[in-house]
Amino acid sequence: MNKKKVLLAGATGYLGGFIASQLLESGYTTSLIARDKQKANFDSQHFSIIEAEVTKPESLSGFFNDIEVVISTIGITRQKDGLTYMDVDYQGNVNLINEARKSGVKKFIYVSVLNGEKLRKLKICEAKEKLVDYLIASGLDYCIIRPNGFFSDMGDFLKMAKGGKVYLFGDGNLKLNPIHGEDLAQVCVNAIETNQKEINVGGPDILTQNQIGELALKAYSKQIKIVHLPDWIRKFTLWSLRKFTSSKVFGPVEFFLTTIVMDMIAPKYGKNRLEDFFYMKAKE
Repeated sequence: MNKKKVLLAGATGYLGGFIASQLLESGYTTSLIARDKQKANFDSQHFSIIEAEVTKPESLSGFFNDIEVVISTIGITRQKDGLTYMDVDYQGNVNLINEARKSGVKKFIYVSVLNGEKLRKLKICEAKEKLVDYLIASGLDYCIIRPNGFFSDMGDFLKMAKGGKVYLFGDGNLKLNPIHGEDLAQVCVNAIETNQKEINVGGPDILTQNQIGELALKAYSKQIKIVHLPDWIRKFTLWSLRKFTSSKVFGPVEFFLTTIVMDMIAPKYGKNRLEDFFYMKAKE
């Protein structure tokens, strides 16, 4: 069976790099979009590298010919260059969808966030879910991937653990199963050939926040010291950020402080363990 031709937007990001490697390993003919070809750390023997900016639709024109599937991980965690979540997470992906539709692309795979549909009030999720609505109405075949947090998002636990104490809001018994980018990349590439419209996915281990804190402290060979903070501190911090800072500042913190008091559990997938990731990072 001939492998489909795939275009990957967001290849230079954390997840995009893993997806590019998985596409290569799986034998797909792949084009990558990069803002700057010179900074794109990919072998041009294996990939066709397109220099374009998703926020400028005219720069995308003509590059989608013969492409059958588009995978987009486009989104910003911390806003920069004066761009907002609506500029990038929404409009940048709208530009990709419009060009894909115009060029006869068959399928569009978009990476959103677990429980995003329930968290539309948050600045990050507002843009992502507005894009999901647009994609569903586009007429393209689609798949929306909804991952739990990445292992890399657990870095705050390691930073605290290095100092000898982990601070948590509440009793620390809420659960989550973060996923490694390598495992999530496999899910994204597998979605090329599946008929699923939405895929919720997390890592192989469902852990309480207390357990994650313990793993982080053990990675640094520290005594187990976890401090549980009253929830009013979190609520006051959220209120202050929303009132006195711009969305550039509070967007990522708002997401973190909201989801930290929710169970964030998704179907288990993958082989990479958070404990191993923490030990590896602690040695760096």
